[in-house]
Amino acid sequence: MPAAERIVIENCAVATVDAADTEYAAGHVVVADGVIEAVGAGPAPADPVAGAARRIDGSGHLVTPGLVNTHHHFYQWLTRGMAQDSNLFDWLVELYPVWARIDEDIVHAGAAGSLAMMARGGVTTAMDHHYVFPRGTGDLLGAEIRAAAETGVRFTAARGSMDRGTSDGGLPPDFAVESTDAALKATEAAIDAHHDPSFGSMLHVAVAPCSPFSVSTRLMTEAAELARRKGVRLHTHGSETVQEEEFCHELFGMGPTDYFESTGWLGADVWMAHCVHMNDADIAAFARTGTGVAHCPSSNARLAAGIARVPAMLAAGVPVGLGVDGTASNESGELHTELRNALLVARLGAGEKALTARQALRLATYGGAQVLGRAAEIGSLEPGKLADLVLWKLDGLGHASIADPVAALVLGPPAPVTLSLVGGEPVVEQGRLTRVDEEQVARLTRAQARRLAERAGLA
Repeated sequence: MPAAERIVIENCAVATVDAADTEYAAGHVVVADGVIEAVGAGPAPADPVAGAARRIDGSGHLVTPGLVNTHHHFYQWLTRGMAQDSNLFDWLVELYPVWARIDEDIVHAGAAGSLAMMARGGVTTAMDHHYVFPRGTGDLLGAEIRAAAETGVRFTAARGSMDRGTSDGGLPPDFAVESTDAALKATEAAIDAHHDPSFGSMLHVAVAPCSPFSVSTRLMTEAAELARRKGVRLHTHGSETVQEEEFCHELFGMGPTDYFESTGWLGADVWMAHCVHMNDADIAAFARTGTGVAHCPSSNARLAAGIARVPAMLAAGVPVGLGVDGTASNESGELHTELRNALLVARLGAGEKALTARQALRLATYGGAQVLGRAAEIGSLEPGKLADLVLWKLDGLGHASIADPVAALVLGPPAPVTLSLVGGEPVVEQGRLTRVDEEQVARLTRAQARRLAERAGLA
């Protein structure tokens, strides 16, 4: 169905996630030309209905903005279930030698599996941080970009890099890193080849050195300069573990936030993954500079990294979105589960009022749009914004007895997706992906996971 045709969704609960958190117990959304034309209470206005190519009765449903994933590592779909009882550093040491055996086919399969799982669960904008580029293994970033186009979701491809191997005091093995110059050159080439800054773009590219313990100070500094010269966003891992804090103090004589500021890595065009170990001064620095955070509660728990101070960040005005993180540390691979886990983990850390269901929904939608630099286009249901939205079925066994639809979505089991639109185009219908064959993706990922295990000497 062409995006130019009008779609009317009505008789459903509506959570707009606009600035006023406007909600309608029974309302409508009208989509035309790939953007939202109208949102409001009651039935849709007569004129749009008269010209509608498709009219959907949303009774028993909640419509929300599409979910926005702000941190991921797609290739890890093929190494799920490994290093099950390790902290971050031990987990990385065990898995780096496996990841160093990836190639273009493996990366495409991992991306296809990751994207299919997220899209089926309501994600309309995905992001991936890919930083492992073994030499002679093909176009790895291009493989991810191709998979995103096949799935039909918006995509931010964060071209990562590592240039600090073990011989230079870093954590990754030397054979898994690039030279500084090669990483910068390849990152600039990726921006030139793929980044589309236009309204409604399906593809952004970000500059994304991996982390302080795998990247030289020169790469951090020059990557920031490159991103600002090209007008793209910056992404990295930050303040994830106690060990990282200790590493930064030992190597740089300062904590991660001060180090990031010294290399030009705080600003409204920057977002960082995890940010678990942030003191009051760190949070104040992020708020002062507008630096964003990708909160990954399930992965933080899986690796025993700790509880991020998300309520304090939000109170200070720090932009915060949600991330799946790589599925080797969050095997479910779904962003929807992160809404519930973000709320529960926040309350474990800061009490029963630390985070509400509506704040959790905002993190997954508008908050994600903020940190990806797309809040003017996506993240809320408002006229003129892109028609990226999800219709969640809440009248089944798992949700029907919860009167508050937002609470049902956030606190209940994963809700079935009746319809998911990206720019007015359906990517999910009745719980099934419309653009790719799920069974074929499952077969592909299984075969490539076996192939990777064989290449790494694990099978």
